[in-house]
Amino acid sequence: MADDQQEEVSKKVSAEEEIRRGITVMRRVVQGRSRGIILDVSWNNQGQLIEPNGHTLTSFIGALVRNEIPITCDDWRNKELNESKEKIWSEIKRCFNIEEERRGFCMKLAGKLLRGFHTFLSSKFLKDADGNFVDAELPKKYESLISAEEWEAFKSKRQDPVFQRISATNRERASSPAYPYRKGRVGYGRLEQSMLQKEESSETSLPAHVLWKEARVGKSGVPQEEVLHVYQECEVLSQSLSPDDTKGILSQALDVPEYSGRVRGKGFGVTPTSLSVKKGKAPSNRELHARLEAMQAELDALRREREASASTVYRDASDKNSINCTFQPNIQEGISHCQLYLSSPYYRMVGKGKVHNVSGVLLHTRELPAGCLKVSVDIAVEPNAALPYPSDDSDATTVHEAVGSFVAWPTNLICVGYETPTKSKSKENEVSNASAQQKKEVSNASARVKSSGAKKTVARKKPTTKYRSCLKTFLEMTDIPTGGVQNVHMEVGIFGFDYDQMIGNEDFMQVFGHEEIGVNVVNTYIRFLYDKLMRPNDLDESFGFLAPATVNLGLILSRPHTVTEYVLRILMDNKDAEKLFFIPFNTGGHWLLLAINPIREIVYYLDSLGNDWTTYPDMKVLIDTVLQAFRAQRDIQTSRRDANCITWIKVACPQQHNQIDCGYFMLRFMRDTLALGRLVIPTDACLASKTGFRACLAGFYKGVAELVLMQTLPDSYKS
Repeated sequence: MADDQQEEVSKKVSAEEEIRRGITVMRRVVQGRSRGIILDVSWNNQGQLIEPNGHTLTSFIGALVRNEIPITCDDWRNKELNESKEKIWSEIKRCFNIEEERRGFCMKLAGKLLRGFHTFLSSKFLKDADGNFVDAELPKKYESLISAEEWEAFKSKRQDPVFQRISATNRERASSPAYPYRKGRVGYGRLEQSMLQKEESSETSLPAHVLWKEARVGKSGVPQEEVLHVYQECEVLSQSLSPDDTKGILSQALDVPEYSGRVRGKGFGVTPTSLSVKKGKAPSNRELHARLEAMQAELDALRREREASASTVYRDASDKNSINCTFQPNIQEGISHCQLYLSSPYYRMVGKGKVHNVSGVLLHTRELPAGCLKVSVDIAVEPNAALPYPSDDSDATTVHEAVGSFVAWPTNLICVGYETPTKSKSKENEVSNASAQQKKEVSNASARVKSSGAKKTVARKKPTTKYRSCLKTFLEMTDIPTGGVQNVHMEVGIFGFDYDQMIGNEDFMQVFGHEEIGVNVVNTYIRFLYDKLMRPNDLDESFGFLAPATVNLGLILSRPHTVTEYVLRILMDNKDAEKLFFIPFNTGGHWLLLAINPIREIVYYLDSLGNDWTTYPDMKVLIDTVLQAFRAQRDIQTSRRDANCITWIKVACPQQHNQIDCGYFMLRFMRDTLALGRLVIPTDACLASKTGFRACLAGFYKGVAELVLMQTLPDSYKS
């Protein structure tokens, strides 16, 4: 009878304790959030939770897991839990000031706490004192979290023979540890923090064996003799091994098997990877992406500031058909000649006409769309290009169909002024004098050759005249002088997309008149290099080009995302082999050359004006950003100190002596680098420093003639 009364009292006490204890719901955190209190969370340099609020966050995650994840879930990696995981992470961010990059740690901790909750339920309610299974009812304490069906499924799973066999194996492995952990829920991270604070040390971490020993000191404050023996052996080993091997000291002293992904003596959250990061490896991909987004925001802010306060405007390299037409001055009132561009799927000129910038102008009795001007289309450079705003009245949908009519065109895709400027007398005299000087030099060279008997050298001067004569004759036989165009097919292997490059009379006149060259001329010469130097010598496996129409300073300032995506796509398409990419870069009034080796993260800078990359900070920021993104997508780790260290090398290249030869020198730099056939560009003026305008000019004549025009000339001219 007494025993029955004692058992009944015991049951009442247990029930009262159960009710009084209640379920942990972290009301303090939730109520604080309602008052606008967001708790800060601290981490050590190895990515572990520490105080203040480390213990609070752990308990809060445990409460969320018990509320959101059913106890029938045995696989934390199940994709069906993604919605619940997202809700858990959302609640964590609402209550704690925590970075997005810490999500992985928190989700791993949540999985660990879920397994711990399963173990608690099994040992507390489903086993007796001898470890035998009992058919217990659902505890009243957890009725709000666990349904009757879930509880029955949970019990059934625990009685499964396969589960019991695995459980017995794990229980045996964990029973009677030789060196039991004696710090309860403190954890290695907070233990290390308290030790450093107590010692007032300036160090940020402690050796694994020091932590391991302290974690096995009980309330008496005296470690066991076996623990001291292991610690002393670690001390001896630390004197004989190099610093790079210190992470293996404790493992060697214990002489026990290790588990993949575990760092003995450091606790939850520390992995071999995180230790490597501590020793100098790069931040995670998520950290890199966050940094890239911050850089992008800075670029956008800088662009808006420049657009608001700029007193000067970038002019395009040819004043006619450079891609930087979005940086023209405000279009003057009245009617002006213009070029018409489209930006999709790539940036190019599609037509020519006149822009009508007149106050109150209407388009077919209707107002113009926002950000557009009225233009009349005179010439279709790309006939099948779709109009940005198709004409409803004339049913015109392409540039060819719109010839002779008015359409709306976005202002930022209109480039004012396309007619070839009339040469001034001074410029004509300059060209005439240059021609006379050229003839004089050729005559002197011929005399020197004859006196030395080396007649073959004179023959190298002839291609300039021969190909120039062929080109001029060809132009007279075509409609190019009256506005026609010639197609130069740019296959996908050149710039990463397939299209037809249009080359017209003004492009030839740029070269015949020794004027600044535009993007059409540059692209045509690149096609010549691709056909005559790269493919025959298998150099296309080691070298590549990026389209100057897509990568230039104007687009970097106006559409940095477009430039970044294009460059990164090309680099990722060639990520498996080391390659040198040429970027003929237009700054708005000047051509220079960038040569990028993305694998080695080296950027060669070649400028015929002698400037360096600090002259164009936006260019450098974008290229650095792309290379960091390229590194992140390849999962390449580097030290934090070197994460932003992209190597920029200024090449001592030949210098121009006027204001118009930059394009010719830039083309020559590409040709000479390809001729070397090496991925490393010499930094000491090893390029053809004696060659300047005339050599580049001859190369262009030959390139265009062989690539496009000689195919249509009569045989008499080809000879």
